[in-house]
Amino acid sequence: MKLKFKNLQFAMSIPQKINTIIEEIPSNVKLVAVSKTKPQEDILKAYEGGYRIFGENKPQELTQKHADLPKDIEWHFIGHLQTNKVKYIAEFVHLIHAVDSMKLLKEINKQAAKNNREINCLLQFHIADEASKFGLDLVKAKELLASDEYKALNSIKIVGVMGMATYTNDEDQIRREFANLKTIFEALKSESFSNEDSFKEISMGMSGDYKIAIEEGSTMIRLGSTIFGSR
Repeated sequence: MKLKFKNLQFAMSIPQKINTIIEEIPSNVKLVAVSKTKPQEDILKAYEGGYRIFGENKPQELTQKHADLPKDIEWHFIGHLQTNKVKYIAEFVHLIHAVDSMKLLKEINKQAAKNNREINCLLQFHIADEASKFGLDLVKAKELLASDEYKALNSIKIVGVMGMATYTNDEDQIRREFANLKTIFEALKSESFSNEDSFKEISMGMSGDYKIAIEEGSTMIRLGSTIFGSR
């Protein structure tokens, strides 16, 4: 039965896969179709099927795709972003998922101002038991948000938090890490964003763990291989 289901899933088109996911997740959860490293033809298949929200993790690749593809696509930058690359995406990016320092936040603000726009950002938190992953801890985030440097930024808007769980088969550990990010979100919402309705996003959950993430409060999942196949 499992083999039959996998074969059926493999035979589904990209739009069918997206529609299947959307039908199974709660209406308050946004799906970001992670198109990084995938050809523009794959994105167009999803686009022609009615989908508009895509995630990339390399500025140059994202810039090229933005130039070549329809302009009503909502582009999310989901990878670790170097400050010297912000300028390439500042004109059009809808949401930057992984802001982990004041230095990066200031550069996003600078480039947003140059383009006469406000850029939405998520603060990335290190919730995994893996040193290779980036992110703030709650203490550093509170210090950042309380600083005069942050208060002087007028061209960015922090709309939530983001984090990645440990790559493991231990579902209990994954669940604890996602629950920790939800707790962090609630603390920041209470202390720093209580009057801001825009602070509402918890970006957590990828192809291997998004169902657990949703159970623990995710409002935004990032799925690549589930939609486009393995890289």
